[in-house]
Amino acid sequence: MEPSRSQSPLRRRDLIALAAGFSVLPSVPRAADAPPATSPEGPFDAPLVRRLAHELSQKPFNPPTANLPPSIANVDYDQYRSIRFQPAKALWADDKSGFFKAEFFHLGFLYKQPVEIFEVVAGQSKRIRYSPAMFTFDNKVQPPPDDADLDFAGFRLHAPFVKPDYADEVCAFVGASYFRAVAKGQGYGLSARGLAIDTAEPSGEEFPLFRAFWLEKPAPGARSMVVDALLDSASVASAFRFTIRPGEETVFDVECVHYPRKDIAVTGIAPLTSMYMFDAINRAKVDDYRPAVHDSEAYSMLTSRGEQIWRPLNNPADLQISLFTDTNVRGFGLLQRKRSFFDYEDLEARYGMRPSCWVEPIGDWGDGGIELVEIPSPREVHDNVVAFWRPKAPLKAQGEYGYVYRLHWCWSPPAHAAVAKVASCRSGIAWDQKGRLFVIDFESDPKTLAPDAKPDIDVGTNTGKIQNAVAQFNPETKGWRLSFELMPDGKMAEMHARLVDPTGPLTETWIYRWTA
Repeated sequence: MEPSRSQSPLRRRDLIALAAGFSVLPSVPRAADAPPATSPEGPFDAPLVRRLAHELSQKPFNPPTANLPPSIANVDYDQYRSIRFQPAKALWADDKSGFFKAEFFHLGFLYKQPVEIFEVVAGQSKRIRYSPAMFTFDNKVQPPPDDADLDFAGFRLHAPFVKPDYADEVCAFVGASYFRAVAKGQGYGLSARGLAIDTAEPSGEEFPLFRAFWLEKPAPGARSMVVDALLDSASVASAFRFTIRPGEETVFDVECVHYPRKDIAVTGIAPLTSMYMFDAINRAKVDDYRPAVHDSEAYSMLTSRGEQIWRPLNNPADLQISLFTDTNVRGFGLLQRKRSFFDYEDLEARYGMRPSCWVEPIGDWGDGGIELVEIPSPREVHDNVVAFWRPKAPLKAQGEYGYVYRLHWCWSPPAHAAVAKVASCRSGIAWDQKGRLFVIDFESDPKTLAPDAKPDIDVGTNTGKIQNAVAQFNPETKGWRLSFELMPDGKMAEMHARLVDPTGPLTETWIYRWTA
C-alpha cells in the first residue's frame, strides 16, 4: 500500500446530488487507416463512436459550452429542482410494446455543459431537440424562449422492473461522467464514473465529461438496452458502450476504449464514488443519534489468487490513499452489507436501501492495483470515497486502450468462494486503557465454519503489537467472533485478520488502517 498524505477535501456529491446481452465492440482501424467518422446524426453502427473518439483525440480539447439565458444560468439549487421534465414527453412514452422510457435533465445550476442526445432506430441516428415545452418551470424560473438552441444536461431511464404497472427509475447519467443505478427495491446511493484522472493528486483532479449519448431503441419487449457515449477531456477522448439490464440485480456491461491526447500517469478505470461518515469501528468524537451513516461501508476485492478482502472504510482526519496491487484482479467494489433499519435508525436517508456496486473485469487487465481514496468530510452530503483500477503503466499519448467490465448494482455481489463473511466490526479502548480493542463478527457458514470448528487465528500488524487474540463461536448470531488488542507504536497501523485451517481461509480477510 502507498503511504497516506494530506490534501484538502474534494467535493463530488455536488455533481450528482440532483440526479436521481454482452457484445465486444468491433475492432476499428487505427490512425490513417481508419475511415472518417460520419456525422453523429445519420447512419449509425457500433464502431461510429470509436471513430468519433479517435478523431476527437487528434484535436485540441474544446470543452462544450452553452449560451444559457440568465434566467436559467443563475438558478439556485431550489429553483433548479423545480424545473421538472414532463413524463408524457419522455422518449418512447407512447410505445406500448417498449420496456424503457427516457427522460432528460435541464441545463442550469451545476450542470452548464450541454450534452447532445441522439435516438438510434433501425441503424439511423437522430438528434433529440430541446424544447422548453418538455419541462415545467416553477419557483419563479423564467423558461427559455421557444426557439432556444439548447441541449440537455443528461438523461435517466425508467422501466417497469419493480411493478409491472409503473416505470421506476433505473439509472441516471448527469454531471461530468457520473452515472448511478439501482436494483429492484433500492434507492440511489453510490455512483460510477466513465473515467478518473489524477484523483487526489497534488496537481489537482481532471474530470472528464460525457458530451454525447446515443440511446438505441430496444426491440419490442426487450428488457435490455444499449447506450453509447462519447467522453472527452483535456487528456483523453473515449468511446463507451453500456448494455443495461435492470432487475433484482441491475447489470451494466461496459465496453470502453480510450485515446489519450497526452500521457496520463494516474488513470482510474471503472471508478466508483461513495460517501462514508462513521460506523461502530470509527465513531470517535461523533455526536450523532444514529449508529452509522454511509452509502457504502467497506471496500471489497477478489484477488487473482481467490482471496476475498473486506476493508472497512474510514472518514479520516487527513486524506488517505491505499493501493492494493494485483495482476488480473477478479473483482472489486464498494459494498453496503448492513441492511436493517436499526443499523442506521434514519427514517429519511434509509441507508440500508443503498446499492452495492461490484466491478467484474472481463478479460485480463494486467498489472496494477485498486486505489482507494478516503477524503476527510464533515457532512454526509459530500462524497468522500473513491475506488478504481489503476494500471501500473501510464496511458501513453496517441495510444489505444480498451477495457471491458460488468457493473453489478446489487444487494450483495455475485457469490465467490464459500468463506464466512464479515458481518460487523467494532472498536474501542482496551481494558488497560492503552491499547485498542477490535471485535469482528463473521456470518454463520456451517459448511466452512461450523459451531464445533477449531479455527486458527491469522492476525497481524505492520507496526505495534497484537495481543490477546481470541476466536469463539457466538451463540447469539450463530457465527464466529474474533477479537484482539492493538498496542500502537506510532500514529498508524495496517492490520489484517482472518480465521484459517490447514485447508486455507475460512473467512474473508479483514484489513483495516488504524490512525491515532
